[in-house]
Amino acid sequence: MRWLAASIVLLNFINSAFAETVEVKYHGLVNIGNFDCNTITRSSFIRRVCYNNQHSYMIISLDYTYYHYCSVDPTTVRNFLNAESMGRYYNANIRSQGSRRGPFDCRDHPVPKL
Repeated sequence: MRWLAASIVLLNFINSAFAETVEVKYHGLVNIGNFDCNTITRSSFIRRVCYNNQHSYMIISLDYTYYHYCSVDPTTVRNFLNAESMGRYYNANIRSQGSRRGPFDCRDHPVPKL
């Protein structure tokens, strides 16, 4: 029984040691261990896209700064990842521009508690 308890403690330690946390601008630390992340090599400024389908929550690395987007539907994520130009798609469909908030601005949608 002690062996089982020790194994569970060790597994929890290993899982937390390998969980990745990123600093999201205007929000703080987010553990992205439960996100599906894609490293992007075909864009000049989009470096990484991470999405948590259960919470419709997307985190994007733009020139190595992470930003978050709330209530993002899976179709938008799929279209973004498959867009001919990810930058153009991001600017037209996701990003806030000036005083106009984008459709997934977390100031207008609840930030999920992960």
